[in-house]
Amino acid sequence: MALEGLRAWKRIFWRQILLALGLLGLFLCGLPKFRHLETFIPMGVCPSATVSLLRDNFTGALRPWARPEVLTCTPWGAPIIWDGTFDPDVAQQEASQQNLTIGLTVFAVGRYLEKYLERFLETAEQHFMVGQRVVYYVFTERPGAVPRVALGPDRRLRVERVARERRWQDVSMARMRTLHAALGGWLGREAHFVFCMDVDQHFSGAFGPEALAESVAQLHSWHYHWPRWLLPFERDARSAAALSRGEGDFYYHAAVFGGSVAALRGLTAHCALGLAWDRARGLEARWHDESHLNKFFWLHKPAKVLSPEFCWSPDIGPRAEIRRPRLLWAPKEYRLLRN
Repeated sequence: MALEGLRAWKRIFWRQILLALGLLGLFLCGLPKFRHLETFIPMGVCPSATVSLLRDNFTGALRPWARPEVLTCTPWGAPIIWDGTFDPDVAQQEASQQNLTIGLTVFAVGRYLEKYLERFLETAEQHFMVGQRVVYYVFTERPGAVPRVALGPDRRLRVERVARERRWQDVSMARMRTLHAALGGWLGREAHFVFCMDVDQHFSGAFGPEALAESVAQLHSWHYHWPRWLLPFERDARSAAALSRGEGDFYYHAAVFGGSVAALRGLTAHCALGLAWDRARGLEARWHDESHLNKFFWLHKPAKVLSPEFCWSPDIGPRAEIRRPRLLWAPKEYRLLRN
């Protein structure tokens, strides 16, 4: 009797395992109906002692209790910024008092320039750091093709010529080296804080001073619910970007990162050196510069983390916790744009 019960338990156990593996396979394939299941994976809860201390130099005291359904802090006590957890008026006032210049860098190389740059800049004028002094820095191999966009008061556009790389992967990886040089020169002298963003997205809501901090990382909208063992960190131990099992906090998106000039100098130096190390050994991290960025933020924890509301993929579909997206991914037409 006991043996039959054990066999029945084993059958149930393995059926559950196979079901879980099947669902996981469908989930990883990106099917929307199955991806919706990830919303049932708990994100965690901030300790009450941490909640009472959440504040920064731009938002003042935060209101993490306003969003009990999501994780609003990191294990090291940094805030995760969600809609409703901050007062935008306080952030605007604090930034204005500090008399800041905020830089926004974007690379528009090859067909990405015609396809995405104009809408990126036009929507940035509507939503990015409105009321603040802003300088856009566009890196492209064709400065003459940069569209003319009407800019508001205290907002300027600078264009810097860069070399056209042979492969799109090289364009992505050369970004860190180029940014490091610019941050050590004219960009670093002109701006106090800088955000670095991909061009194939557009602003859809206010992206204001609540996002500013010494170092800022962006939760990846496709991975923010996933358990750590599923996150797509670089696992090849030979790579400078490698994280071993058990390492890594969250998976960050390289489409948005920012911070002070000094902090970004450190980040871009780390990533550029890691990319050069890998290239000298014939290696290439799974997600290129994003893999190295995730390694950096594992070693040097960001002072602020932006929720997926600040960079959301419409392909995922609506989510109750995504109240007000700030940036939206544009449709990815890789076959057209990368050839």
